[in-house]
Amino acid sequence: MGRLEGKVALITGASSGIGFDTARAMSEEGAFVFMTARRKDVLEKAAGSLGTNARAIAADVSKRSDMENVMKIIKEEKGHLDVIFANAGIGRYVSLQDVTDDEFHRVFDVNVLGTIHTVQCMLPILSYGASIIINTSMTASMGLPNFCVYEASKSAVRSFIFTWTAELRDRRIRVNALSPGVIPTAAAGGELGRSPEEEKKAQEYRASLTPLGRVGKVSDISSAAVFLASDVRCPAASCQTAAGHRRVCTAAAAVKQVKFRNAASFRIKMLLS
Repeated sequence: MGRLEGKVALITGASSGIGFDTARAMSEEGAFVFMTARRKDVLEKAAGSLGTNARAIAADVSKRSDMENVMKIIKEEKGHLDVIFANAGIGRYVSLQDVTDDEFHRVFDVNVLGTIHTVQCMLPILSYGASIIINTSMTASMGLPNFCVYEASKSAVRSFIFTWTAELRDRRIRVNALSPGVIPTAAAGGELGRSPEEEKKAQEYRASLTPLGRVGKVSDISSAAVFLASDVRCPAASCQTAAGHRRVCTAAAAVKQVKFRNAASFRIKMLLS
């Protein structure tokens, strides 16, 4: 039996990259996965490749009406929702001098408002003890030049894990975040304006800086998302997966002190290789 057997999951930005691989991983673990994205044809092809455990719903997270419709479909077909992976996001290099109001709203409407829409619209059907996972970014703490709008948006959604954990604790809903490092995807390369050759050179350089000699893979993130979505019990205490925490996923060993609701704690060492 899979770790997510019988669960119903929603993944935004699921037509490719991290979102698609997480949909694959969760469906393989037994979950029924609702997948959303803006490009209907690409999304339906992606969902179709996963078989009967996946369902495509074309939707734009920046539009509340779209996400309300997603909620209605899930409610009609499954009656409840156990897992949300708020993954949809965009961003590109723009210097402070060149940031326009349109660029600010383009990024914040998807990354921040879209995350709010995704979670807020699903609240009526979220199960007791459900898991909410937000895809942030390691860059939120890095201060990279020409990336101020994107980094600000990821800092904003990272803050949701603390406020939402406090707000939803009576329903025992866990809220956690994943902070990917360098994870090459076609969508990311295109959004950043790099050609395939430029993207290849950029990843080769970044790989040379990591202890494992490689950048991250989408499977590094999807495996962590499956863990956070599951009801895996800690070996050191009678408690569920952590809540209100950010897991940094890079191509090196990440060590995180995880504190649980019953005050028991232990150290988790996660080697992503």
